[in-house]
Amino acid sequence: MEHFHLHAGMDWLRQTGSEVLIIGFPLLFAVVLHEIAHGLVADRLGDSTARLAGRLTLNPLAHIDPFGTILLPLALILLHTGFLFGYAKPVPIVERNLNNPRRDMMAVAAAGPLSNLLQAFVYMSLLHLLLSGGVSEGGMEELPSLLAQVFRMGIEINVVLFVFNLIPLPPLDGGRVLSGLLSARAARGLSRVEPYGVLIIMGLIFLDPWLGIMSRFVWPVMGALSSWILSLATS
Repeated sequence: MEHFHLHAGMDWLRQTGSEVLIIGFPLLFAVVLHEIAHGLVADRLGDSTARLAGRLTLNPLAHIDPFGTILLPLALILLHTGFLFGYAKPVPIVERNLNNPRRDMMAVAAAGPLSNLLQAFVYMSLLHLLLSGGVSEGGMEELPSLLAQVFRMGIEINVVLFVFNLIPLPPLDGGRVLSGLLSARAARGLSRVEPYGVLIIMGLIFLDPWLGIMSRFVWPVMGALSSWILSLATS
């Protein structure tokens, strides 16, 4: 009996370790490059705050948020929720430093999600090259099949971050893009929602079985875009 429990425990550790590797690697790069993209565009448009703060670096230690980058994704993995999300420490942006604050802030906000879309296509290209060489995604005995799973997960994670962050509600990037498109008066009204934006999003997710907003407008877009990009990789 003790041998059985030890064997089961080792299997669980191996499976959990594989999941953390397959999910954690692309997720870390996804959220770090998302924030770097914000900072790079802001720097080009007049605000050097992120650069001066040392945030335009690929060193993940400069971007890790203990909860959003480590604890939240790990909890979602271990709980097998079927939904994965995470975020890095936001890069500092001083809107008034931008050349044209309202217009440029839209570009800064859009840069993050667009970086995730670009990453999804990079993973698609890598997966296509791997599968073209006859590598199977089944099993994880060999390095190539493990890479195939990492690349597939990279596509799915970046699609989730791309679509989710474009929800037009502050403080998400989509909310900041929408603010730039609205009149100044309407933008001020939308900005009042920002302190409650995260609570609203979480409420929409947890209450989706009853409200159906996310399952009608968000999850189908994620699924369709992810399936299309994956089809390009396997074609």
